[in-house]
Amino acid sequence: MDVKERIDFLRKELSEHNHSYYVLDESSISDFEFDSLLKELQDLENKHPEFRDVNSPTQRVGGAVIDGFDSVSHKYSMLSLGNTYSEADLLDFDARLKKLTDQPIKYVCELKYDGVSISLTYKNGALFQALTRGDGTKGDDVTQNVKTIKSIPLKLKGSYPNEFEIRGEIFLPISAFEKMNKYRLAAGLDPYANPRNTASGSMKLLDPKEVAKRPLDCYLYYLLGENIPTNSHFENLQHARNWGFKVPTEIEQFDDINGVIYFVQNWEDKRHHLPFEIDGIVIKVDDVQIQEEMGFTAKSPRWAISYKFKGEQVSTRLNKITYQVGRTGAITPVANLASVQLAGTTVKRASLHNADQIAKLDIREGDIVYVEKGGEIIPKVVGVELKDRDLFSKPTVYIKNCPSCNTELIRTEGDAKHYCPNQSACLPQIIGKFEHFISRKAMNIDSLGSETVELLIKEKLVSAISDLYLLKIEDLLPLKKDGRIWAENIVNGINESRKVPFERLLFALGIRYVGETVAKKLSFHFATIENLLNASFEELISVDEIGGKIAESLVDYFSEQQNKDLIAQLKSHHLCFEAIKKAGNLSDKLDGQSVVVSGVFHLYSRNELKQLIEKHGGKNVGSISKKTTFVLAGDNMGPSKKQKAEALGVALVSEEEFLQKIS
Repeated sequence: MDVKERIDFLRKELSEHNHSYYVLDESSISDFEFDSLLKELQDLENKHPEFRDVNSPTQRVGGAVIDGFDSVSHKYSMLSLGNTYSEADLLDFDARLKKLTDQPIKYVCELKYDGVSISLTYKNGALFQALTRGDGTKGDDVTQNVKTIKSIPLKLKGSYPNEFEIRGEIFLPISAFEKMNKYRLAAGLDPYANPRNTASGSMKLLDPKEVAKRPLDCYLYYLLGENIPTNSHFENLQHARNWGFKVPTEIEQFDDINGVIYFVQNWEDKRHHLPFEIDGIVIKVDDVQIQEEMGFTAKSPRWAISYKFKGEQVSTRLNKITYQVGRTGAITPVANLASVQLAGTTVKRASLHNADQIAKLDIREGDIVYVEKGGEIIPKVVGVELKDRDLFSKPTVYIKNCPSCNTELIRTEGDAKHYCPNQSACLPQIIGKFEHFISRKAMNIDSLGSETVELLIKEKLVSAISDLYLLKIEDLLPLKKDGRIWAENIVNGINESRKVPFERLLFALGIRYVGETVAKKLSFHFATIENLLNASFEELISVDEIGGKIAESLVDYFSEQQNKDLIAQLKSHHLCFEAIKKAGNLSDKLDGQSVVVSGVFHLYSRNELKQLIEKHGGKNVGSISKKTTFVLAGDNMGPSKKQKAEALGVALVSEEEFLQKIS
């Protein structure tokens, strides 16, 4: 056997043993034998660098320290799921889906792992790239960190597509987490708070060698690609298991929603006996084609949802109720608590939501209250222990004036929150607007921070957002001793933000209800700030997925003279208020047109057709409405979709007619 054959043999042998131990939980050889084989392979690779392979088992120890993570666009959007909390919610979910298709719906139920979402791309059977969720459109490239996780195969077995994505969750088993904390306490270090945060923090480390020291694990549970094996999500996962992936064994398939409810009830108690943490159940439509037919909303797939288990509760004393002012003027009452441990973190404050919630639960200062983490993240007060209440306690009287500027609060009909209308002179609102404007997903001026913003406002160097673009290094030097580099970084960061595209600038303005997704839709549709500023309510609601509440908020925002002045000032500083046409577009033949792709096609894949729509200026939308220009209809298009298109007078265009349209 020559050197190359020996290297190939060792790589294959080690990969098999690795799969047996970390995926199948079976030990095929002793640790000593495994380490001996690995040492032999390392020596041979060092002596013969011409046979180097980035996916060799020796590469799991971690590579060189990196400066930062590259942000990479997801081929398929990585959206979060909507939540349900009761059997009634699940029945509503089932009823909604049945309105979208006439075909019988099978469901697949999976455990919802409490870790870090990851998307892995494989090309020709080898791990090519690993991306975090990020904002759903772009994620961080953490490939080198992921290669250190031994349950993730670097090379696949059997027969598999040339290219595909598989998604899952990186997590830390409870026993491994406890072992890590035992060592940290012995070394005099603070213990980690909880497994989820520790797993998340591990993925953010810039040194893969440090990540390799963390006993991370990974379950994979969703396959994506042009040539996936079957039309069944459940069966695709069985194929993925055969390729070497660690696919959970707890996944089950059901013929109707009753099976889903049984699965949820069954795991309500069993979850406490698992060797890892979960915070719910994920329910998906099994048929991949029906998934594609149902499509997506702006934030989540219509064909999947998560059932959240009731959060862990603790009781503690509510010492005082205070009030926070947000950047939109919204007032949030806050419970200041006697500190208590909850879900691995120390909780001292919790949300009381609004005046109605305080009145509904009759929450008072001095009460013993029950606190849980909403969605396992944000602490909230959910109840009061009335038997422990002081006989002389008084009901809470909600404040009538802003706690910051003393302006009388307002509350519009149908709105749960009170608001401070003093947008121009209420300090928390001003600071909040600045913080939102400079944030990573908006203008991304990372050289500025909250403390610096407060300092600039205090020193009267800025009062409106547009003032940032007037700042000079000389203005900042008196604020910090030996602060030239600090000042240069701030000014350079502000100047660099002039390149930020229109959709992010629109999001940065902080218009109520205009999040990242809405900002993208508006910038794409109207192309310039002038078009958007002059759009009527009717024109706004004609845009796909822009409803009355968003349209009303936009009309109100652009009717305010101070907002018009802000936009004019930002334009004078050469910020980008015009959508840039995507480079590489083939034509504008579909410019402004909304297209639904539905069915099975022969000449192109669905994804290729969607790319063609975008390259000719069109927009892909998930569901048929009166705003849809036409439906690109393939074979086996759902009868309900066809009926809806015909009822609304939306044209059905075949694949051949579509290609003629753009030719």
